Amino acid sequence: MRISVIGCGYLGAVHATCMAELGHEVVGIDVDENKVAELAAARAPFFEPGLEALLKKVQTTGRLTFTTDMSAAKGSSVHFICVGTPQKKGENGADMSYVDAATRTLLPYLSADDIVVGKSTVPVGTAARLHEVVQSAEPSAELLWNPEFLREGHAVSDTLQPDRLVYGVLSGAEDHPAVHLLDQVYAAPLETGTPRLVMDLPTAELVKTAANSFLATKISFINAMAELCDAAGADVTLLADAIGMDSRIGRQFLNAGIGFGGGCLPKDIRAFMARAGELGADQALAFLREVDSINMRRRVRVVELTRELCGGSLLGQRITVLGAAFKPESDDVRDSPALSIAAQLQLQGAVVTVTDPEALANAARRFPDLNYVNSTDSALQRADAVLLLTEWQDYRDLDPYVTAALVSTPRILDGRNVLNSTKWRTAGWKYRGLGRP
Repeated sequence: MRISVIGCGYLGAVHATCMAELGHEVVGIDVDENKVAELAAARAPFFEPGLEALLKKVQTTGRLTFTTDMSAAKGSSVHFICVGTPQKKGENGADMSYVDAATRTLLPYLSADDIVVGKSTVPVGTAARLHEVVQSAEPSAELLWNPEFLREGHAVSDTLQPDRLVYGVLSGAEDHPAVHLLDQVYAAPLETGTPRLVMDLPTAELVKTAANSFLATKISFINAMAELCDAAGADVTLLADAIGMDSRIGRQFLNAGIGFGGGCLPKDIRAFMARAGELGADQALAFLREVDSINMRRRVRVVELTRELCGGSLLGQRITVLGAAFKPESDDVRDSPALSIAAQLQLQGAVVTVTDPEALANAARRFPDLNYVNSTDSALQRADAVLLLTEWQDYRDLDPYVTAALVSTPRILDGRNVLNSTKWRTAGWKYRGLGRP
């Protein structure tokens, strides 16, 4: 099939590449000339495991092209809208200007029976509004909503082998011709047994924000338990193991730490609350305010614990922060708890050095006043305290005896509770976890 992908950021670049891998003829369209040039040269403009190799592979087939010219969408029968919906400045709501602009710019190039497929995370009600916009330009065209469920660090596999496919259609009917067309796009994963759910537009829009809100709630719940464990002298990791054995709860995402960040969870739960308020249902999501508050409080808690670890004062203390990205296998520093903590430590008088395998360039653009070092060993030299804030495997695998020889004082705060505390203490380290005695 011929497919256009509007927006070639994180979501769009991955989606376009994977659609070409599935055998479709794909054109990726973006207003950013530099991004288009990088993708056209088979270079991923961000770090995502497996993406650049796949880009190079599909580029040789001739099935994937990139351009800044929206007219290139003409002739495609399926048009995916993959642009961002960032949080509005000074507000909780989502900025819909990019989605609206992408849809309206596409209108002149729609043909009869085309389908426009939204993948961006949007406030409920957006799809119905855009459906009218699309049909005003081309009455036989149809707008569907097909939310994405990508995990950064696993985006390629999540696109090629999704755990479910959700189609939102105005009628909500399985026998709609547009559903059949989208089934052709996803023929390969459907043939391997991927579940497919067809529903009305508002339900499809709510799936992604509801899923993210549930995930955020689970993370903030265990972090709230970590606060209680700190007060009671209990161990949150053992607590999580015990309650995670309950089949109704499960162990995934019950790892206490410094909280969630990135470009999705924080802004999505805030936009969800904002939209609920607009619909007069703000009390239904009032609990998300506390979820957000617990999450932000973790950052303050880490700064406090670092001060305690350093003997009561941060002034002049050399602090090495391991990790800048909001999660491992990513160079994304949007709303990164690690970077936020590093900046707060520096503001309070510490001498902070940050290292990360992939995210230093993005981190330097976000917080240019911090000191960044590529080499882990160099970053650890003469440190008075070490903070593990992004759980890259390289940091999890550090040898406490070898590392102790590099630092000035062997003190470590395990912000992700991923280290063996007994092993590190045996090696002479003053170890502190979150919610662990």
